[in-house]
Amino acid sequence: MLRHMLPYRIYYGLFESYGEYKLLKFQYDQISKNCRHIAGMMLAGNFARQLEESSLDNALNRHELSVFSQNGEDGILMYIFARIGTTNKTFVEFGVEDGRECNSANLAIHHGWNGLLMDGGERNVKDGVQYYNEMLGRRANDVSFIQAFITTENINGLISREGIRGEIDLLSIDIDGNDYWVWKAINVINPRVVVIEYNASYGSERKLTIPYQADFVWNSTSYPDLFYTGASLACLNALAEEKGYKLVGCDSNGVNAFFVRADLLEGSMKPVSVQSAFFPHAIRSLRFGLEAQRRAVERFDLLEIS
Repeated sequence: MLRHMLPYRIYYGLFESYGEYKLLKFQYDQISKNCRHIAGMMLAGNFARQLEESSLDNALNRHELSVFSQNGEDGILMYIFARIGTTNKTFVEFGVEDGRECNSANLAIHHGWNGLLMDGGERNVKDGVQYYNEMLGRRANDVSFIQAFITTENINGLISREGIRGEIDLLSIDIDGNDYWVWKAINVINPRVVVIEYNASYGSERKLTIPYQADFVWNSTSYPDLFYTGASLACLNALAEEKGYKLVGCDSNGVNAFFVRADLLEGSMKPVSVQSAFFPHAIRSLRFGLEAQRRAVERFDLLEIS
């Protein structure tokens, strides 16, 4: 139809341009995939040398590197596990969207880990299943990817139904809301490392979290404020201590906190204080400034944990 409506030269010009676009996109996708693969495979080799050169009190931020993660978590996690070792190389992560940019992707795709990914979006999960099938090939069954809106009431059942119980190596939580309450509720697994997003807009001093609301959706019609989500670093650290974990650092973009089970730290890593680990949120601070975040927080319905 288009060919009959347009002059010959214009039609074929558009056709050739589209063909060039498809070719360039294919080449870009291949280069991106190859670069991620190379970076992921290089991580393991680099850490043996880094461990020899570094002392126990170095900040995790020296090791930030993103292969699939958003804020350098890939490098930090490889560093942590180089320090403490691994057991079953099993992960549980939720709030991953389509799983292309999450904390477990590099471990699953490049290092043979297995585990469970969860997200509440139907389209996200469908795309994620397809992506991991393509990336893992014959190992596709190593990663379960299910759709679920996470609450304190369903989290243990969701994990148990996938056959995951007891000690695992990694738990990663990023649901932009009830993170504190869901981590508090989890009791069917005993992770060696926990990565959880904190809300840097609440500052580094107070133990603040949103009250539990099972239907909470960040930045939605019901809860439209950008700063009203999650828990402060101090609040998460208090929960970590209660559960037997120690804070070992945060990424420098002020997004994720990294906790290691206390029984694994001796001779491998040193815990750090909330004040020394805390970073302000890089994007929010650039866009709004620290003072605007502080003023916004004051009007929130927040719960302070004693």
